[in-house]
Amino acid sequence: MGWVYPLLANRSVLKLLLVVNVIGTVYGYYWYGWQLKETPAKFLIFVPDSPTASLFFVIVLVAFLMRKNWPLIEALAIVTLFKYGIWAVVMNILVYFVEGELSWAGYMLIFSHFAMAVQGLLYAPFYRLKWWHVIVAAIWTLHNDVIDYVFFMLPRYEMLDRYIPEIGYFTFWLSILSLGIAYYLCVRPNHYKLEIK
Repeated sequence: MGWVYPLLANRSVLKLLLVVNVIGTVYGYYWYGWQLKETPAKFLIFVPDSPTASLFFVIVLVAFLMRKNWPLIEALAIVTLFKYGIWAVVMNILVYFVEGELSWAGYMLIFSHFAMAVQGLLYAPFYRLKWWHVIVAAIWTLHNDVIDYVFFMLPRYEMLDRYIPEIGYFTFWLSILSLGIAYYLCVRPNHYKLEIK
């Protein structure tokens, strides 16, 4: 794995990832467009989960290119990239089992969201989190779960509506796992650290 981190810190790789994530973020907000039109204004910020996660990472990459760390955004990025990346993978696999098939868009969502989760974790040694950053990310993430499953603002998969209580339960524990990963990789004593140069 030693060869991976110098590659990840390479400015050309950072710029490429920035372009890819900007495109993915813009497409993600476009994908949510129809749902956002029906969403009450007070919930708007909490509905487009995945594009907001990738937007956090876009900001992290901009900071890295400036040779800076913005730890609060890094905390939000690692937690939400992993959480919503894995969530979308699991939901699309569930769609496959419920429907017996999956569209090309479903396979694209599986691939892109898995990559989203992985990139957030790969950059963990470069983040500079403290406890309070993870606590703020926990408040954001768990509050978002309440908005999604109490006020039903979650991403729409009509074929999975009958499983919403189970999906909500899974999502809560996925949030806890995501926060635990952020602590383990970025906050615990003697965690692995690298510098963006």
